[in-house]
Amino acid sequence: MPRALITGITGQDGLYLAELLLSKGYDVFGLIRGQNNPKREMVRRTVPGVELLTGDLTDLSSLLRAMEAARPDEVYNLGAISFVAYSWENAMLTTDVTGKGVLNILEAVRLYSHDDPRKVRFYQASSSEMFGKVQEVPQRESTLLWPRSPYGVAKVFGHYMTINYRESYGMHASSGILFNHESPRRGPEFVTRKVSRAVARIELGLQDEIVMGNLDAKRDWGYAGDYVEAMWRMLQQDEGDDYVVATGETHSIRELLDVAFGAIGVSDWSGYVKQDPRFMRPAEVELLIGDPSKARTVLGWEPKVGFEQLVTMMVENDLEEQRALAGR
Repeated sequence: MPRALITGITGQDGLYLAELLLSKGYDVFGLIRGQNNPKREMVRRTVPGVELLTGDLTDLSSLLRAMEAARPDEVYNLGAISFVAYSWENAMLTTDVTGKGVLNILEAVRLYSHDDPRKVRFYQASSSEMFGKVQEVPQRESTLLWPRSPYGVAKVFGHYMTINYRESYGMHASSGILFNHESPRRGPEFVTRKVSRAVARIELGLQDEIVMGNLDAKRDWGYAGDYVEAMWRMLQQDEGDDYVVATGETHSIRELLDVAFGAIGVSDWSGYVKQDPRFMRPAEVELLIGDPSKARTVLGWEPKVGFEQLVTMMVENDLEEQRALAGR
């Protein structure tokens, strides 16, 4: 059986990837921070076949112990402080985890594989936020990176460090430059889930409005369940490489609101949405749209779930969840 170690197992990508790998017959190990992590039980309930290991991306010794315990054929580094808005509030911690954490896990893999640098295949979760002030539309693997947040800067460090370890040590190391990908498992702090949850609560009479920031920002949104398959496909290639994973379509926050409110039969949402400067980014990324041609050609990967289907799925899930919480 192939063996895989996933950092960031508690996030939406970690859960979907674990389900995918378990379905393919892998022994799956998940790295979780802290013995009393409140998400530990959620992971055990969602993916009971995963063996959990305690470790921290900021602690190299814990990563080395995790490598020895898991003895993985593949390592997927999904762990990060991934909420972009928070990165301005705590740029130092974001840098330590999202940036330097990549160096730590790469070094752990290198030291574990000292007799054969290609023994373990490595995946790094890079991000479309690295493009920031976009220099080319659509964005592809060769587009100049110009990050506009501490999170984006940290991701650029991890991305180039992955390339450097591939070129310096001959490691099978790949980066997936994933554009925004969402699901019912997305954290409520992210705008898509913030909207889907609020719309569900408005439908159930549990709240009256949503307070938003910039409604004109545009993103390339896909389904996280589709995107984890691209991660797996990267590590099945003969050589490590970098791939943009995206839908190639862009939608604004206004379109997100259109579809979400449309799922509950509301065509004019203007009375339910308020804007507040507190939710505006200090440096906004206005337009992100990826060119997934390389992933389609080399990996044979294409997204299956479209934008409207994704948003409707999230609203319906939140309706069910909020009804249960309200005892209805």
